[in-house]
Amino acid sequence: MPDLLSNEIFGWPLLEWAKLAGLWLVFSALALLIRRLVFGRFAKMAARTANRVDDIIAEILHGTRTFFLAVVALYIAVEYRTDDAPAMVYLIRIVFVGLLLQVGLWGNDIIRLAAGWYTQKREDDPAQITAVGAVGLVARIVLWSVLLLVALDNFGIDITALVAGLGIGGIAIALAVQNVLQDLLAYISIVVDQPFVFGDFLVLDDLSGTVEHIGIKTTRLRSLSGEQIIFSNNDLLSSRVRNFKRMFERRIVFGVGVTYDTPHEKLQAIPDMLRKAVEACEDVRFDRSHFKAFGDFSINFETVYYVLVPEYATYMDRQQDINLTIHKRFTEEGIDFAFPTQTLHVESLPTPEEQA
Repeated sequence: MPDLLSNEIFGWPLLEWAKLAGLWLVFSALALLIRRLVFGRFAKMAARTANRVDDIIAEILHGTRTFFLAVVALYIAVEYRTDDAPAMVYLIRIVFVGLLLQVGLWGNDIIRLAAGWYTQKREDDPAQITAVGAVGLVARIVLWSVLLLVALDNFGIDITALVAGLGIGGIAIALAVQNVLQDLLAYISIVVDQPFVFGDFLVLDDLSGTVEHIGIKTTRLRSLSGEQIIFSNNDLLSSRVRNFKRMFERRIVFGVGVTYDTPHEKLQAIPDMLRKAVEACEDVRFDRSHFKAFGDFSINFETVYYVLVPEYATYMDRQQDINLTIHKRFTEEGIDFAFPTQTLHVESLPTPEEQA
């Protein structure tokens, strides 16, 4: 039996390996006991406070995996056994990889916790939730990429050449998928800057519609006539977009024309009639009303007012009420609306007797 224990495995006697395993089990049991007694109580205490720092600590403690506790116990056992052996280098590397994995999981938990806090106050804003999801995805990719490079460097791999190769390859790929990357970057800009969100009504040149989907490559609008209009994200951001959903109030300009035989006194009274017709409506603010110009067949008046709510249907309801009020008042005052007319002057030719 002593001869068996003196046999070396990876440069270390079997007896020393047995001692190391025993220490590892003892330290692992202690670590699990500490997690059960301390971590749970701390999480309950953090839940009773409004301080978010202890919430982050509680989340980190809760996210501490069993394998990490075993890795820490192995590290302590290895450090306790100071005897030098070739295998110790590999054990330390295993401990380091376990630490990197745990750091990555902690980072994921913190990102998830921060995203949850941010979206709790914005549950009614789907664009904000989408933006947080996109930013969280990028943060996770960066986190795990850095940890992977650190792990490769720890195992003696020259990451300088790897990073340079990835950079050259990335440039080649970027050139090959340039349009896709432009749309992807435009998508990130849309969800972060939020020039529009789901449900907004957009007008782009002669096209218009309600936003019903914002994707990684395309944004889709539903037009008033029912068809779906699809824009690439890059083209959409390169255009001049008018967002009517963000309108706080709507400025309205309309004109009224009366006939040229309208008496001067009534012409003077018409701007006040138009003002009263506007002010009789709710949710509007009168701006001005003026005798604007002499037209080809009418005397023209221009009126400006604001509808204080952005809905188009509300605007049409108010304009209808104003038009009916103007028609009623003009009828009462005997003022005629102008319409296109022409006056033909006929000149009679002289008779033969008159010519003689």
